[in-house]
Amino acid sequence: MRAAVSDMTVEMEAGELVTRGEEWGGLLVRHLALPAGTDFRPLFRGLPGDACQCPHWGYVVAGSVHLRYADGTEEVSRAGDLYYWRGGHTGWTDEGVTFIEFSPAEQLAPVLAHLAAQLSAPA
Repeated sequence: MRAAVSDMTVEMEAGELVTRGEEWGGLLVRHLALPAGTDFRPLFRGLPGDACQCPHWGYVVAGSVHLRYADGTEEVSRAGDLYYWRGGHTGWTDEGVTFIEFSPAEQLAPVLAHLAAQLSAPA
């Protein structure tokens, strides 16, 4: 299986924030471009632990993203890094970031549904 990023299905689009993803063999393969100042912490409120419970594996193409786990530990994934983010995390960007991610589709589906509802809720 293969796809050009521009041919992948747009999952979410809000200003400069664009995520694309497709299910391949039980994995959700995603390309994410997030602008500086993206903060998932308020968007994850209402999920168990107010955090994403799905694990992710991926590669940061450009920029960086901060992660905080339920146990309080933090890490920064930067351009050129391969990563594994365990479930129970939240994140934000100080600068823009572009990354490619692989996640179990079944585990990520409720998180994406929650995010879509949060983004479409009246302010």
